[in-house]
Amino acid sequence: MRRYPEYKDDGVEFIGDIPKHWNTIRCAHLFELKHIKKTSGEINLSVYRDYGVIKRNSRNDNYNRVSEDTSNYKLVESGDFVFNKMKCWQGSLGVSEYRGIVSPAYTVCKPKRYFNGKYFHYLLRSQPYIQEFNRLSYGVRIGQWELRFEDFKDIVVPYPSLSEQTQIANFLDRKTEQIDELIRIKERQIELLQEQHTALINQAVTKGLDPNVEMKPSGVEWIGEIPKHWHLTRLKYISNIPVTYGLNIEADRYTTEGIRLIRITDIGEGGSLMQKGVYLPEDCVPQEQMLNSYDLLLSRSGATVGKSYLHLETGKYTSAGYLVRFNFDDYWASKFIYYVTLSHFYRNWLEQQIIISTIQNVNGEKYSNFRLPIPLHQEQKQIVGFLDQKTKQINELITAEQRKIELLKEYRQSLISEAVTGKIDVRNEV
Repeated sequence: MRRYPEYKDDGVEFIGDIPKHWNTIRCAHLFELKHIKKTSGEINLSVYRDYGVIKRNSRNDNYNRVSEDTSNYKLVESGDFVFNKMKCWQGSLGVSEYRGIVSPAYTVCKPKRYFNGKYFHYLLRSQPYIQEFNRLSYGVRIGQWELRFEDFKDIVVPYPSLSEQTQIANFLDRKTEQIDELIRIKERQIELLQEQHTALINQAVTKGLDPNVEMKPSGVEWIGEIPKHWHLTRLKYISNIPVTYGLNIEADRYTTEGIRLIRITDIGEGGSLMQKGVYLPEDCVPQEQMLNSYDLLLSRSGATVGKSYLHLETGKYTSAGYLVRFNFDDYWASKFIYYVTLSHFYRNWLEQQIIISTIQNVNGEKYSNFRLPIPLHQEQKQIVGFLDQKTKQINELITAEQRKIELLKEYRQSLISEAVTGKIDVRNEV
């Protein structure tokens, strides 16, 4: 896209040069601090990094919890600028299109002069300003830095004419919607690939690779038929060790070297182990708690219940208390069981256990009694070899799509930053 004909130095390093006919203004001349307490009959609002100001009940997640005491909540009106004092530097801010209330964690600013709210919504959520909010926030712990209104009001912003603000906002509305639609398409492609991944695994670990093999009822509803020569067993009968719980140990014992402690938070997507982690002194870990090759770790509690990790690393490792451990003969047997934990029928079994216990908890005894179909060792090798190859191909396609999404998001952010600070001229692009 073309640039403006002439630029000038606005004196603000993080913005850079702006179009010659633009002005700059301090936030103190745009906004004033607003602190009106009003809770009766008002909807609850929240501010999200990816969405700006939205109705709290429009998202179904853990952040929808609202305090019973809303007496200190603040009134927000359409056009007000709202930011989370402790997450502003993450992009948790925006110009509201709604009337409602927000918690005391938010700062509410009332406009002092007329401007296009969408333009300033884009401007103040652009990368240069997020970085400036980061710089001005203070505190001793990451995640709890706070941006004070006294610092916010001294920030300088570009101030083109109202008509140009509107042109920029309209351009960005159109372009970001196009980009967001491309991102949605890519995300759907990833969902389909993940569904294909799971279906492929489920088919292989319950039906094998021979489409003409004679089948028999498994006797388990969520497994269905299995090859006639396979047998149904329980996890405890094929594990080389009884189910073993990980270590319950206080975080103040963590060190930067010694024996690596694998926690559920260290297990990434696809069962990979994150490189960075915590360690324990060797005198904290009994020998029987040391991990061996081909140990299978399963999460037993919380939102990650059922998550699995196959330990193939060398070196000294142990596991944390929310993980239970089994062990199998070799790579092929261990990997076959690991693939079982990625199947539909495993997830169906987990759901049944959770329903029975009413809480998201599957303990070691339940895992020990998990029933699964098992082929002979040679067929396990064939199935694992097939799945290793096919899932690698699918995972590579997923990674490629995820990278495209990252690039689209980077382009979206770059386009916004360049448009709102005048680095590109979009007046005739609408």
